[in-house]
Amino acid sequence: MFIHQRSAWPNFTWDTSTFASLLLAVRHKQGKLVGRMEGLGFPLREEAVLQTLTLDAVKSNEIEGEVLDADQVRSSIARKLGIDIGSLAPADRHIEGVVEMLLDATQNFSLPLSDERLFGWQASLFPTGRSTLYKIIVGNWRDASKGPMQVVSEAMGREKVHFEAPSAERVPAEMEAFIHWFNQDDENDAVLKAALAHLWFVTIHPFDDGNGRIARTITDLQLARSDNSSQRFYSMSAQIQVERKRYYDILEKTQKSDLDITEWLEWFLGCLDRALSAAEKTLESVLRKSRYWTFLNQKELTERQKLMLNKLLDGFEGKLNTSKWAKITKVSTDTALRDIQNLLEQGVLEKEVSGGRSTSYRLVELER
Repeated sequence: MFIHQRSAWPNFTWDTSTFASLLLAVRHKQGKLVGRMEGLGFPLREEAVLQTLTLDAVKSNEIEGEVLDADQVRSSIARKLGIDIGSLAPADRHIEGVVEMLLDATQNFSLPLSDERLFGWQASLFPTGRSTLYKIIVGNWRDASKGPMQVVSEAMGREKVHFEAPSAERVPAEMEAFIHWFNQDDENDAVLKAALAHLWFVTIHPFDDGNGRIARTITDLQLARSDNSSQRFYSMSAQIQVERKRYYDILEKTQKSDLDITEWLEWFLGCLDRALSAAEKTLESVLRKSRYWTFLNQKELTERQKLMLNKLLDGFEGKLNTSKWAKITKVSTDTALRDIQNLLEQGVLEKEVSGGRSTSYRLVELER
């Protein structure tokens, strides 16, 4: 029996004493982080928000096995929020849709949830009306044409059903109850409500596809309400990606248990606590980037050099060498080498010590 088949559904129960101290610690850490971030100057705060939202969009899709171009995501967010990051990478319409959903949830967190708003989010995820090769229902609840909504694994003929959602005919009424509850002020702590909303929405699984990403977006919206701020400084989706296996395990276990969801709430709060701790890395990255640009503004740099230095500061993947510089900036290897040589002479880059055939370079370390 799945949780939604219980006679008392959706009247969840839990033992608050089990996680009361964890909830208190999370709320303290949440307030402390937001306070520190808001104490930064406006440009640094913008950079922190941009990094967090980019990470959130990329990692939420990564959980579903979809890899987004982080540069396109970052450019799309910057463009929509009016943040000046110099040259903007063009974004395809799928990425634009992912970003539009995230920004609607976080920037307009005080607006009520509605079926039309959710339809818009799901349609933005699937602008072609297809999920990979398959045509799906977009901008509406799923129907019964494809049979039961099941989450399965293993090969054909040996499928293991991890979860089966409520039947399609139940979805409109289930979602009406969920949306009504979500929009009401109740006695639940705002962070606990985020955990409840995530589980409740995933259980209904109202769409043909996109349910996980929309559940995490609803979580982001409710966490923005808990912060009373549209500025996002931590990413729950990024931490869920780190704990992906445990995330799916606890969801499956909860779906197959009774309506006591204490274990789910305890895991959610722990995951959020770790997400808040991870946000310290974002803060350090922003401050590091600021220190570097204070240093770099004293140098004579071309736009091409600024572009590449920004990529290094944003976390360049792999080693930087002449061929990568040439490919990214669309110049010859000779021009790339001259660009790099100039930065070596100005004390901006240094050669890495390695035994490979290709010389690689890194930013010089600055004193704190």
